[in-house]
Order: sequence, then structure tokens, then C-alpha cells
Amino acid sequence: MQPKEYDVVVMGAGIAGAMIARALSRYRLRVALVDRANDVGTGASCANSAILHSGHDPSPGSLKAEMNRRGNELWHDLVHELEVGHRWTGAMIIALGEEQLPGLEKLLARGTENQIPGLEIISRAEVLRREPLLTPDVSGALWTPTAGVIDPFGGTVAAAENAVTNGVSLFLNAEIHDAVVSDGALVAVQTTAGEFRARWFINALGVHADDFMHLVDDRPDFAITARRGEYFIFDPNRVQVQNVLFPMPTDKGKGILVSTTAHGNTFVGPNAEEVADKEDTTATRDGMAEILEGGRRLIPSLESRDIIAGFSGVRATGNANRDFVIEISAAVGGLLNVAGIESPGYVSAPAIAERVEGLLRDAGLEMVVKPEWNPHRNARPAFKELNHEQRSDLIRRNPNYGRIVCRCENVTEGEIVDAIHSPVPARDYDAIKRRCWLGTGRCQGSFDYPRVMEILSRELDVPMTAVTKKGPGSEFLARTTKG
Repeated sequence: MQPKEYDVVVMGAGIAGAMIARALSRYRLRVALVDRANDVGTGASCANSAILHSGHDPSPGSLKAEMNRRGNELWHDLVHELEVGHRWTGAMIIALGEEQLPGLEKLLARGTENQIPGLEIISRAEVLRREPLLTPDVSGALWTPTAGVIDPFGGTVAAAENAVTNGVSLFLNAEIHDAVVSDGALVAVQTTAGEFRARWFINALGVHADDFMHLVDDRPDFAITARRGEYFIFDPNRVQVQNVLFPMPTDKGKGILVSTTAHGNTFVGPNAEEVADKEDTTATRDGMAEILEGGRRLIPSLESRDIIAGFSGVRATGNANRDFVIEISAAVGGLLNVAGIESPGYVSAPAIAERVEGLLRDAGLEMVVKPEWNPHRNARPAFKELNHEQRSDLIRRNPNYGRIVCRCENVTEGEIVDAIHSPVPARDYDAIKRRCWLGTGRCQGSFDYPRVMEILSRELDVPMTAVTKKGPGSEFLARTTKG
């Protein structure tokens, strides 16, 4: 197989990698985005709190603080350019009891130093007016009006789709297993999809960013610790909060929070547990008990019977100072590392892309703007969000939109077919779920599974036994029962 030649290869198609690829698609460059999974955004980018943090929390002067503040600013335009589901809810950091009130002043001072606009400490009465379900132990809160929530899957998919429509080549199922360093420079990576050669390689490999550094003898001192965080999702008909509700932070992070989502659910989580296996996304009995207990400190009325789903994700915590690493390697030519991108990594992603763009330009990469570059990505219709007139018009144009496949979330066959044939095609059940939100309601897919499998089989022209939940190795069916 002939090597694939590019100017830039972005390794890792999470939110950071997708945003970097989108930023570089603006220029007359040959850009590839590669990922080992069957879809984009299947790592930390699909198992996180989906919060567009204001930036009050990171240590002043850190790269993390700079990226958070700038990223939040950029997302205010990006959610419209990329047509991503979001809600600018604001966030409250909740003080419990008189003993926690002084901590709000410290957080206000930190946020002010980080140049976060609109911060204010609000009274107990005002907090309870905004969120009546909060514990009566609340004594006040820091209000951060620029925070919000976003569809985490939608943001990553939208950035990747916009990159692809602007000329980026996307390669999935491309796991990196070796690299070629010649005369002190990285010249190629070898993957299960073939060899990629380029002038620049962007290491945005999440929890495995340090593994790639060490593969090419870069930064032997840098190590990523995998921290697993678990979550519960509640039935929106049973539990509703309107804001992002943080407890007072600890040295482990922002703590177990209770938050609304872009889709109208409420979630509780995450905890923070160091795990040796970077792929360990097990949901544990002890972890779930911990996060439910933590959530009840803020919302005492939370009941386990109202939970409709649980999941966990692994985030990449860097070295002791826990700051982001966004730098051109000093040891290996042609390598730019984006590593240790833990929370607030999602909101920081467009700022990270902007910084990578500047580093490459300063390093001498010629970046000529393409006049035809289009920053806009048009979202596909979401039947659930349309009024009766819009639905009728859509069905007249495409009868597939008149067939409901997921009853809980009102997802239609038209949405599923469009996702399968989108610029970044959905090739398995979970990929459709990330784009259309089917299977996320009370029944968790038990009604729609057979029909979605039939649609995938038909549209991809593969037998039913080849239809998967999340790529090769997760086939739903082993064989036919008749014939």
C-alpha cells in the first residue's frame, strides 16, 4: 500500500483534534484527521459533563485558564456557525453552610483575575429562587453567567463535518502502531489504515498522548494519569434543574455536580478515580453510590428510581501542575503535542486549535487562506424540535420523516438515513445515537434497536449480521435463526 502524503496529520478525532482539523481546513494545506475508532469523538469527548465552563476555576496565569476564557468566547459564535445544540444557562458554585461562604470570595477573586465577565456572589434567597430543589443548607453562590451546556457529540461531529466539507481527509479505524523518525524528525506514522507521511503531526491522542510521545522518544518525563468519572442521567419528566450547579471545588477537581443538559435531562457526576487501564470506563457500584450521594448534597430529592442511564468516561490528567501541554516538541522535528487536556478541555478546544494554528505559522508552515473556505455547517432537521407546520412541510419533501423510529425522543427514519449519509457517516448504532439522540429516553433503545438495525443494513448494503453497536467486534447478531 502506497504511503498517504499530507502537509499535516492530526492524530485523534476528539473535540480538540476535530477543531484543529477544522481550523487548518481554512488553508491550502493537505490535512488528514485520523482516529482508531469507528467514529469521531468516541473517547473523552463523548463521556464528559458537556459544560462550556466560564473560566473562573483554573489557576490564574496557566495555559488552561487562558484557553478556557478564550474558548468560551469562541463558542458563543461557533454554536451558530456549526449549528450545535446548546443552552447558555450560566452556572452557580454552591456554598453549603456559613463555613463555605468565604470560599466564594476566593473563587470570585480568582475568576476576576482570569478576566471572566459578570461574576457575582448571590444570596441564599436568590439561589433558591432560581433552583427551588436545592438543599436548604445553601448559604449563597458564585454566579457565572457566561457558562453553558452543549451537545458534546454534536459539537465534535459538527467540527469534523465542517473540516471534511472544507477538504480534510478523515480516516477512521486507523490505529497507530508505529512511527518513523529520521534525522531527528517524525516523518511517518504507521496505522491499521496504512502509512501516513507529513511535514507536521499533531498529537491530540487524549489519554494516549504520552504513549505517542514516548514512542518517538519525546518527553520521557511526561505522564498522563487516567481519571475515571461516572455519571447518572435522570428522566426529564421526573427531575429538572435549570442551571449548572457546582459544589465547592477540591484538589481533585470541580466535584460532583448536578446540571441540566443541552437535551433537557439532568445529570449527576462525575467522581474522580485514578485507574491503571486507560480504557477502563467501567461503571462501578461504589462509584455510582458515591456520585448519587454527592448529588444529594445539592439536590436532596434525587431518587435512584428516576435514573434512566449511567455511564463513565476517562479524562487525561497531565503531570503534577495539571496544566495543558500545547507545544512543538523540542526533541522531535515535525511533532506538535496537545496533551493533558482534561476539564475544561471541551470548552477550550477552539482556543487550542487557534493556538496550534499560530504555532505552525510561527514554525514556518505556509498558510494561504482558501477563498472558498466555508465556516458554516448546516445541521440536519431534528423532528422533535419542529412545530406542526415545519413537520408537515418536511414530510411532504421526504416521507421518511413521517416514520417515527424512536418513540421516547421522536427520532424519525429520515434523521437516521441522513446521519448514515452525512459528511462524517454514521456507520453503527452508537454513531447514529450520537447524532440523532435516539435510544436516550426512558426505554434506552429497547423499542428502536431492531428497526435501526434494519435501516443500517439497508443503507449500508450489508447483512444484518454485519450491523454493529460501535464498530467491529460489537455485532448485534451472530447468525440467522431460520433458512
